[in-house]
Amino acid sequence: MIADLTTRRLVICCGTGGVGKTTISAALALRLAQSGARTVVVTIDPARRLASALGMTGLSDEPRRVPADAVLGEGAGELWALQLDAKATFDRLVSRYAADEAARTRILENRIYRHLSGAVAGAQEYMAVERLHELVEDGDFECIVLDTPPATNALDFLDAPQRITRFIEGRALRLLLRPGAVAGGLGWKILHAGSGTVLGLLERLTGAQLLRDVSDFLAGFDGMYQGFADRATAVRTLLLSEQSAFLVIAAAEPDSLGQAVALSRRLTSDGFPLSGVVLNRVHALPGEPPAEQELADALAAAGAEDPGALARDAIAAIADERVLGLRDLDARAELHAAIRDGALIEVPSLAHEPVELPGIAEVAAALGP
Repeated sequence: MIADLTTRRLVICCGTGGVGKTTISAALALRLAQSGARTVVVTIDPARRLASALGMTGLSDEPRRVPADAVLGEGAGELWALQLDAKATFDRLVSRYAADEAARTRILENRIYRHLSGAVAGAQEYMAVERLHELVEDGDFECIVLDTPPATNALDFLDAPQRITRFIEGRALRLLLRPGAVAGGLGWKILHAGSGTVLGLLERLTGAQLLRDVSDFLAGFDGMYQGFADRATAVRTLLLSEQSAFLVIAAAEPDSLGQAVALSRRLTSDGFPLSGVVLNRVHALPGEPPAEQELADALAAAGAEDPGALARDAIAAIADERVLGLRDLDARAELHAAIRDGALIEVPSLAHEPVELPGIAEVAAALGP
């Protein structure tokens, strides 16, 4: 699987929360850097787990090089990381499509924009893929790995560009964006209808300044919606292209498996390039435990204290491990049936939490040669 991913510019790691997505993203980026690629891993996770996983004190919206020479090896590429700032990305998008400097300033300094730029449904997910698009255009990195936003429904990430397009192209918003609907035009005439009752009520509730801010906000976006819609379409085209590869990250818990199966099928049916599923924290299946008395005799011969109690505890622990191992065998079979010819990569459950670069390197090694 890793060999196939070295030919892709974008690798998108998606899945539900709590499955180790950030750890796998960091490990995958490390593995790609070890293969010789100049790689950046991008996260939008507000909990800043990526910085902790990489042993760094903090990340920003600009890529920072990870001091990973000790685990990269000779002849490797470089590993970089950044923490997405959705607001900063939205600001750059406004700057890209503003008609002129005055229009740009009018939007960026508007109070309504500052409060709403990250609040539109799907805005954070869309800004994540918009940031990917920027990184591809800049050309500074051969491989870009995205740790997708934490979401209750992992499918939200796929729908974000279309939801933003529908919002921008919506009839109500486009009506408001028409020049005749700004202050003094059609919209304000409607508000003033009925002896100013509507406007008067709004002014009492919100204040006239807020209404002026709304007017400026809408007027500032006039003429920009087509650029936003075009960019959203370009982002979706990029995600559907052979430049991209999707990995679904799953754990053996029932909820995670159900989401992983649904997401894998959705990716395949919608034409997104699914490279495989990573089943994380897989427990090995131990063999059948020996008879309790046989184990107790062996422990007694070795000089153990209270060999009978020690044998009982050991057999109970092996039984628990077998339950987990059998559960993970079922999970493996379920995922194989769902992804059919897709790759299934298993990352073993480690004895310790894989934090900082040595732990991430262990996970990277488990991802394959």
